[in-house]
Amino acid sequence: MGSNPTAGLGEGMRIKIKRLPHAKDLPLPFYATEHSSGMDLLAAVEKPLVIKPMERVLVPTGIALEIPPGFEAQIRPRSGLAIRHGITLLNTPGTIDADYRGEIKVILINLGSENFVINRADRIAQMVIVPVIKVQLEEVEELSSTERSEGGFGSTG
Repeated sequence: MGSNPTAGLGEGMRIKIKRLPHAKDLPLPFYATEHSSGMDLLAAVEKPLVIKPMERVLVPTGIALEIPPGFEAQIRPRSGLAIRHGITLLNTPGTIDADYRGEIKVILINLGSENFVINRADRIAQMVIVPVIKVQLEEVEELSSTERSEGGFGSTG
């Protein structure tokens, strides 16, 4: 068993957050319930933002983070927006690297059939902080054989 550099981290771990000027009146990201995995991110829009069907927009959250090395923030869709309105994220999960210090912005797309309005402080996505494992690639001529082998999309049923 190797040593785990993230052992003992997690609950109670502190991450520095900067609230940007256009979000001074907004709450910081928060866990909606005691056992939520993701923190809700809020829209830091100045005025209502209409997303037309099949349109994508970049929505500011008004926050920046200092994520410790060995971790990333993953930005994920909110299931309620997806099922009720067809609102989801492009490039999901979005990755916020430990060395990024700019504003977190969310790429939303409307896959629904009606316009959708994002208002200031609406919950638009969720953010999960997760450990990242760095690996070293070793180039080889052959890979070990498995039952599945090169069976790809749909090969397991």
